[in-house]
Amino acid sequence: MPDWEWDETLYAGSAVHYPVGRVAYPPALATAIRDALGLDGTGRLLDVGCGPGSLTLLLAPLFAAAVGVDADPGMLAEAGRRDPGATVHWRAMRAEDLPGGLGRFRVVTFAQSFHWMDQPRVARSIRPMVDQAWVHVFAQTHRGLPDTDGLPHPPPPWDGIDELVRGYLGPVQRAGQGFLRNGTKDGEEDVMRATGFQGPTRITAVPARVVTRTTDEVVAAVLSLSGSAPHLFGDRLPAFVDDLRKLLGDGPFAERLREIEIVIWRP
Repeated sequence: MPDWEWDETLYAGSAVHYPVGRVAYPPALATAIRDALGLDGTGRLLDVGCGPGSLTLLLAPLFAAAVGVDADPGMLAEAGRRDPGATVHWRAMRAEDLPGGLGRFRVVTFAQSFHWMDQPRVARSIRPMVDQAWVHVFAQTHRGLPDTDGLPHPPPPWDGIDELVRGYLGPVQRAGQGFLRNGTKDGEEDVMRATGFQGPTRITAVPARVVTRTTDEVVAAVLSLSGSAPHLFGDRLPAFVDDLRKLLGDGPFAERLREIEIVIWRP
């Protein structure tokens, strides 16, 4: 992404919309990771790019201790709100600043986050921190598949939603203070192998499934995205939300979410 650099506004204002707009990871995901790695309540977990703690809080009971790292203060504030018992230690830090004195971990996880990072730098920094496994979680929690066969309700009008966002923010996807002209990074497997990780082992942890969503949930899903984060609209945000609600109508909606895959690398 030569035309884009990370900045702290990437998800500014989005964190409060995650619990409503993003479909929660199901318990079956934690079970699959537990079984694949033989987790027994010992060791430490590090969740990198943890956001509001969606994966961290699901997996924390499988370990003796857990740390969630994110660069967005709003995300960490939301994570803390969702963790009233302080079961996780939340740290404000970019992944590029690891190891940051955090020590070693049995398992390090990334969920929908590694593509935003300086991948070679992060992989090199984290490898000495990992005792057992680095786990990538691949899921799409904000939006379903194009497949609409057999759905109990109409799907959200995503094409119309995308057009509405472009009408407000322009034809090129926004990302923080910049533009995401060429998409996010790929080549993750090459980075992992070049850093010395062994693998991968791929496991379908959760099969594709149908979820029902309300208008409020779809609105929150849109506002949870970097490309339509609330700060990008400035004082036009109320008008955008009003137009989005008019486009959606009353709902309900149904979508088929893609399977959740876990990809395991060994140090």
